[in-house]
Amino acid sequence: ERGVDLDDDLKKLYLEELEISQTRGREITREFEDILSPPDICDKKPAFLEIRAGAGGQEASLFVADLFKMYSVYAQSKGWTVSVSSMSKTEVGGYRELVLYIKGKGVFAHFKFEAGVHRVQRVPTTEGAGRIHTSTVTVAVMPEASEVDISVDPSDLRIDTFRASGAGGQHVNTTDSAVRITHIPTGVVVNCQDERSQLKNRERAMKVLRARLYEAERERLDKERSSARKEQIGTGERSEKIRTYNFPQNRVTDHRIGLTLKKLDLVMQGDMDDIIGPLMEAEREQRTKNIEV
Repeated sequence: ERGVDLDDDLKKLYLEELEISQTRGREITREFEDILSPPDICDKKPAFLEIRAGAGGQEASLFVADLFKMYSVYAQSKGWTVSVSSMSKTEVGGYRELVLYIKGKGVFAHFKFEAGVHRVQRVPTTEGAGRIHTSTVTVAVMPEASEVDISVDPSDLRIDTFRASGAGGQHVNTTDSAVRITHIPTGVVVNCQDERSQLKNRERAMKVLRARLYEAERERLDKERSSARKEQIGTGERSEKIRTYNFPQNRVTDHRIGLTLKKLDLVMQGDMDDIIGPLMEAEREQRTKNIEV
C-alpha cells in the first residue's frame, strides 16, 4: 500500500512540474516572438481618444455620451485615470465632440483598437413608432507624445484665448480662460476650455496637439513602409466601420475579427475585456505570422 501512495505522490509531483515547465515554455515563446516582431513602441503610452458624432444627428451625439461612459468605466476598472480635454455639448445631453485623456501604463495597447467608425442601431427615445435608427460615431485614438517624440516650433503656432461656453453658447466664466491653438503648417486646430486656468488649458491643448501631429507622422511612416497596417486588425481609418451595437438584439459585433457577443448591456457598462482581449490576441497572432524564419 505504501508503494501505491508513493507512486501517486510522484505522479502528482511530476504533473505539477510538467505544468510549471509548460507555462514557462509558453512565456519564453511569447518573449522570443516579441523580440523577433516587437509590439508597437507606443503600446505602453497614455492615450487621447477623440469621439465625434457622425451620421444620425441627435442620436449620434447621445451615443458619443454612451461611449464616453463605456470607455471611462473600462479605464477606471484597469486603474487608469480619465479626464476630459475638450467637449462640445448638445442641447439633448449628448456631445458633438469629446476628447478624453486616459493616463496609465498600457492604455494605448488596449484602446488603439477603438479607432474607426462605430455604428449603433436602436430606437431613439424621441421615436414614437418604435422604428430602429442607425447612427454612427467616429473614434480616433492617439498615443500621448512628449517633447522628445515630436518637437513643435513656437513660431508655427497661433494661440487665441476666449471665454469658455457651455451648451447653448452661454458663457460659463467671465475670463478668457479657454485656449485655441492652431498649428499653421498643418492647419491642425485644438481647443481646450475644460480647465478654469488659461495656463492649464494651454498645457492640455499642447498635449493634444503633439498627439495629433505624432499620430499623423506615424500614419505617414506606416504608409511609406508597407501595407502591414491594413493586413492587421483593420486599418484603423475613420472611414472603416469596425463595430456594430445592436440594442434591440442586445448584440455587439466587431467586424474585424468576426466576433459577436450577446451582452451589449454589459459592454456598455464598461465590461469590454471580451472584446479587447481577442483583438489584442489577434494582433499578436498576426505579428508572429510576419516573423521571417
